[in-house]
Amino acid sequence: MLFRNDPQSKMGKVRIHFPEMSSYIFSGVYFMIPSVVFTIVLLITFVFTIVVIFRQKRYTEIKNDFINNMTHELKTPIASISLAAQMLGDRSVEKTPQMMSHLGGVITDESKRLRFLVEKVLQMSMFDKKSVVFKKKTLDLNEIVENIASTFSLRVEHTGGKIYTEIEAIDSAIYVDEVHFQNAITNLMDNAVKYRKPDDPLDIYIRTWNDDAHLYLSIRDTGLGIKKENLKKIFEKFYRVHTGNRHDAKGFGLGLAYVKKVVDLHDGDIRVESDYGRGTKFTITLPVIREE
Repeated sequence: MLFRNDPQSKMGKVRIHFPEMSSYIFSGVYFMIPSVVFTIVLLITFVFTIVVIFRQKRYTEIKNDFINNMTHELKTPIASISLAAQMLGDRSVEKTPQMMSHLGGVITDESKRLRFLVEKVLQMSMFDKKSVVFKKKTLDLNEIVENIASTFSLRVEHTGGKIYTEIEAIDSAIYVDEVHFQNAITNLMDNAVKYRKPDDPLDIYIRTWNDDAHLYLSIRDTGLGIKKENLKKIFEKFYRVHTGNRHDAKGFGLGLAYVKKVVDLHDGDIRVESDYGRGTKFTITLPVIREE
């Protein structure tokens, strides 16, 4: 109040009614919605593209590694066969019965090895095309295990170790393809021998047992073992665990992928446990045959 004699001013209130305030605010930002949506779509596309690029890069590295390993694996038996053939054709080399027998054995063994390597690649190609046809029949798991253990006994004893079998399965009948299932177990045994500790004896423990619903087979070795970060990837096709400078453990990275594929197609399951530096254990679970 500027002057004392002025009349006292009256306080008042002004009210504003805005019945469509929400619509007004929405109309103010409506033009931004397409831009936000476009930005989100662009961001998702960018992330997806980056993921695809890195995945393709990884597949390319795996493919190159596979080609290098395949070349190395195939060259070894081919070179051995070629050398044996040259010695057979060399007239300056005396052909004693012992030498002829030795050269014949080399050619036979290396031919089998070469055929086995080619079959490995063809087997995975066959599975990729989903054209595999199993010829299933009823077999005895205990009998299969004992036969395979006998086959590998010399290779394991050569390292100074031994194969131990625990045949505990009572209902050991399984309905499987004989060739593929035996190949799967052979792959596990072959890996155990291949990835052993170079200077230590190798022991392999094979066990069968069953419960009311499943039949189990475990193969445990005292070899190198597998690091935890590699366990989730060992069943992937072409994946190979890094073995440092070991050149005697080359492979295609197909063995365990083939094993898992065979077990899966027989409605089974395979699990792996490993303690790096102490050994690895594979456990195969198969359904029990129900009597009608």
